[in-house]
Amino acid sequence: MSQRIESRRVAVILHQEHSTPGRLGMFLRAQGFELDVRRPRYGDPLPASLSDHAGAIIFGGPMSVNDEDDWLRREIDWIKVPLKEGKPLLGICLGAQMLARYLGRKVSPHPHGRVEVGYYPIAPTEAGRGLCGSPFPERVYQWHGEGFDLPCGATLLARGEDFEAQAIRYGPSAYGFQFHPEVTYAMMCRWTVQGTERMGQPGAQPRHLHLEGWYLHDAPIARWTNAFLKQWLARAETEARQQAG
Repeated sequence: MSQRIESRRVAVILHQEHSTPGRLGMFLRAQGFELDVRRPRYGDPLPASLSDHAGAIIFGGPMSVNDEDDWLRREIDWIKVPLKEGKPLLGICLGAQMLARYLGRKVSPHPHGRVEVGYYPIAPTEAGRGLCGSPFPERVYQWHGEGFDLPCGATLLARGEDFEAQAIRYGPSAYGFQFHPEVTYAMMCRWTVQGTERMGQPGAQPRHLHLEGWYLHDAPIARWTNAFLKQWLARAETEARQQAG
């Protein structure tokens, strides 16, 4: 029984002192999962094994995956743990770029200096359309200036215009999303105030379009996110039953 309880923990890896897992954290708690929050940037160790976790989510942050900080190098290398153990892994924005970097892909700015800050259209591939029981959202919330090519052995789930690889899957249960399905309205308000300078970059949208976009586009994003997480957690539940014997 103790193994069953332990396996309902999800490692949540955050990169700022006051950042939160947003909508994803709320969904996980509602489903009875405990959040094991780690902030390696501030000295928290990462689990040596995920044997007592259902899976792991690596969230975004303002830093670049190309930075040379020791903690960031260690975190990228740590991705071998969930991949080797076959544990569900989800990387969001910086987390997706870390996954791509670990798999040998270069992460770099747009060749013309463009960024995606706001709501942007994406197009699911055939594999992406069949990902879960809800239609892939047509527009998603973005906040990044770097992107990556599809890693070898990965499946492209959705592509964008300025940054093609928007959603990928590697193996049976490792996913990377360049966009931010976790964002709540409160988070958006905070980001667009604290990151005002980002909205002056090429391709970025002004703040009022972010807020208007929430009311236009968030409902299908929320439905899709919940459907995806249910599928992602179903694999975690299968793992838990296997571990419990």
